[in-house]
Amino acid sequence: MAPAEAKPINRGASRAWDALTPALSEWILEAISSMGFARMTPVQASTIPLFVGNKDVVVEAVTGSGKTLAFLIPVIEKLLRLEEPIKKHHIGAIIVSPTRELASQIHSVLIQLLGFHGPSAALLRPPDDEEAVPQEISSKTLKVVPQLLLGGSTSTAQDLSTFLKTSPNLIIATPGRLLELLSSPHVHCPQSSFEALVLDEADRLLDLGFKDDVQKILQRLPKQRRTGLFSASVSEAVDQLIRVGLRNPVRISVKVKSASGALEKRTPASLQLRYILTPPSHKLPALCQLLEKLQPSPQKTIVYIATCYAVDYFQHVIPQLLPAFTIVPLHGKQPPHVRSKNFAKFSDSLTPTLLLTTDVAARGLDIPQVDLVVQLDPPTDPKAFIHRCGRAGRAGRKGLAVTMLVPGGEEDYLHFLAVRQTPVEALAAPEIAVAAAQAADATARIREVVLRDRALHDAAQRGFVSWVRAYSKHQASSIFRVKDLPWEDLGRAWGLLKMPVMPELKKWDGDRSLGVGVDWETYAYRDKQREKHRKEEMEKWKEGGQDVELNGKRPKKEVSEAWSQKKDTKATREHRREKRKAKRELEREAKMTPKEMEEMMELHKMIEQVRRQTAAQDDTFEGFDD
Repeated sequence: MAPAEAKPINRGASRAWDALTPALSEWILEAISSMGFARMTPVQASTIPLFVGNKDVVVEAVTGSGKTLAFLIPVIEKLLRLEEPIKKHHIGAIIVSPTRELASQIHSVLIQLLGFHGPSAALLRPPDDEEAVPQEISSKTLKVVPQLLLGGSTSTAQDLSTFLKTSPNLIIATPGRLLELLSSPHVHCPQSSFEALVLDEADRLLDLGFKDDVQKILQRLPKQRRTGLFSASVSEAVDQLIRVGLRNPVRISVKVKSASGALEKRTPASLQLRYILTPPSHKLPALCQLLEKLQPSPQKTIVYIATCYAVDYFQHVIPQLLPAFTIVPLHGKQPPHVRSKNFAKFSDSLTPTLLLTTDVAARGLDIPQVDLVVQLDPPTDPKAFIHRCGRAGRAGRKGLAVTMLVPGGEEDYLHFLAVRQTPVEALAAPEIAVAAAQAADATARIREVVLRDRALHDAAQRGFVSWVRAYSKHQASSIFRVKDLPWEDLGRAWGLLKMPVMPELKKWDGDRSLGVGVDWETYAYRDKQREKHRKEEMEKWKEGGQDVELNGKRPKKEVSEAWSQKKDTKATREHRREKRKAKRELEREAKMTPKEMEEMMELHKMIEQVRRQTAAQDDTFEGFDD
């Protein structure tokens, strides 16, 4: 494969780079060299001169090609080449990321860069740092002062208090928390101060879930600004770029060509894309064989599953099949502190570790030593495919991404990917061959775990229903059809004790018990309080003359209510409630005096202390300890 090459529409980009190189701060060049980059990547060499030269840019580059430095360097350069420092409580630049993990990663890289810039580094050192050399910094000295905004880890009031104390000029944030900060009358983004806006993973930010927040953010920013959109699949959102407000943007595209030059790929040459055709019940045994046979053995593996509930279930049963691996769960429904703890656990792991996750870990994350990515479920959004695979094979490192497909209808997904310039080949080595007896043994071992605690049965039922729901919403619906699913084999793949009651199974005449005999009245929860409550409820139903379901739950009529519709309605109500609450909170804070703000901060600290004490006494699983 030939190396990736940049194709800016502006053919003068290379000349602009030659003219700009001498102007780049010496400390930035020193920092890049010290961070292990021997030379600029094509995307950096094309983007930096254009962005610094006051051009709006739309950058599409393969995963692992250096997009983070491609926007951090010009943003820092613009802030350090101003005629005078930005005023207090004024923002000079904003970087927006769709996920907490990616925002944290960008902030970490920025801190590494600023460590080579004396005035900026001095402000970032903690006051109790014994190695720090006392240094007086004039208010007229140009420096970069960053602030990281992540919803969930701190309150809006705490973020605003930090902003007022440190007066940052560069904000890295997720959309929701950024919008809350910009809504404060104490935060200013006038045209005289604001320099640049970067939307990282732009196509994701323009998706349905973020579009409204992004549009509101843009309304609070001056129109005369530099804007950069970066992603590995930004071409999917070209029709929406007009709404973002770019002015005559320069398009930069970095792709990979074959040796003949006839084929363009959207993934790096160092990354091998492979697939395995296997029935659902053979997927987990195939994963086990893959991890055992690969040489050298992968230290870190990311396994993608469709839904959060599925991750919650499989994190308990996969250790039965892979006892030598540490299993780390990560998904968007986890509390922020659990997500942060588990992500750090996986990133810093020195033993064979498997990250079981959803698309929350599909975008932009640069995790060291990830050599293998396995997709047990192809993503419902085809754009996420290359992002998932791109967690391996980054920055020239060799990587392998394996996708598991069910023989039959799902094989057409390969043609679907080829049309999208993402060809995938069959996995030839190592050879994966799962016998029927091995698949049956894996199912039996999973059920053995589930039978120990009725809570796992509930998790399996909830996870399976959520998985089917996600499958039914696949964008390639002509390929992934619910009516063609092999229900009985899927039940064995999940280790289910019975098939759940759901609309999709109304016309299925198979064995709903899956051949498993369970005494549902004596099948107990390991948690004593939960088991006591179950028995009390069961007695009430019996006393009322109601027929009890085989699983000891409520009558069928109540169980069969539209699960998905009820869930959507509840989620909508909660979202609206949170919006109203946040709006009232911001209005109240805007009217506060400095003394009232200080008192409120003290109250928040007291509440946080109580929460930590309560969490320390809770026996529920909250991620791995450091």
